[in-house]
Amino acid sequence: MALQSAAEIRALIANHKRWDIVFGVIGIVCLAICMMTFVTLFVDMLIDGYARLKPEFFTEFPSRRAGQAGILSAWIGTTMVMIVTAAVAVPLGVAAGIYLEEYAPSNWMTDVIEINISNLAGVPSIVYGLLALGLFVYQFGLGQSVATAGLTLALLILPVVIVATREAIRAIPGAIREAAYALGATKWQVVQGHILPYSTGGILTGVIIGMARAIGETAPIITVGALTFIAFLPPSPVTTEPPFLSFEWLMSPFTVMPIQIFNWTSRPDPAFQANAAAAGFVLVFMTLAMNGLAIWLRYRIRRNIKW
Repeated sequence: MALQSAAEIRALIANHKRWDIVFGVIGIVCLAICMMTFVTLFVDMLIDGYARLKPEFFTEFPSRRAGQAGILSAWIGTTMVMIVTAAVAVPLGVAAGIYLEEYAPSNWMTDVIEINISNLAGVPSIVYGLLALGLFVYQFGLGQSVATAGLTLALLILPVVIVATREAIRAIPGAIREAAYALGATKWQVVQGHILPYSTGGILTGVIIGMARAIGETAPIITVGALTFIAFLPPSPVTTEPPFLSFEWLMSPFTVMPIQIFNWTSRPDPAFQANAAAAGFVLVFMTLAMNGLAIWLRYRIRRNIKW
């Protein structure tokens, strides 16, 4: 009986190993298909738009003539919108994540909030655009401005930042908290001196991934009234007179890279299709750069952590 049981156990282990190999092969095949699809699309955009990737393409305004059109207003508008998005979403998201994980009481109200945050992460982006149209554009009177777009995208990525913050905090060993409390530290001292420094890598990763999602969104930006053709720049945030800062750019009309690409792809002229391919390549490169920065920051910060 003992030999039979040992043989059954060995057969069961061998069967599990076979299934591990099968699932491993399936995973590698799926990953290879995804990578090949992405690389194919990326290279195709590069081939179609390579002729337009010149310095003038980044320093010229959009034009009715494809050969003279550029993405100056689009990439500057995208940068300004992302600044507003980060300035709003990061402090609110990190603070909300810390509160829910460290301070919030364990009751039904907290459970409801957590469930709603998780559900908001899966809401279609157009819903955020409709919400922003009624709240920011009409109710608050911000109009079709950079501030409206930034606040809209901040709402969009806020659940992502909150969830990433909570997961980063949960990854910290409980012994760190217990040791700090044993030495007489207050809850805020534990959060400030231990929780935040050790979870910074995970939080930054979540923030940049959320920003990478926001930079490519089109539906909510179109809903709040972004312009499809704009041949001027918002006012500069830096002035030559005291206090040397201006916030007029927050209320300025704008456009962003996805809308510029959409505008060009809707035109039948093949030359505009080349412009759209070049702009798409730039947008994908910006997204990849943001994700690469997230990986580098996470590696660098975690390397310096000593538990």
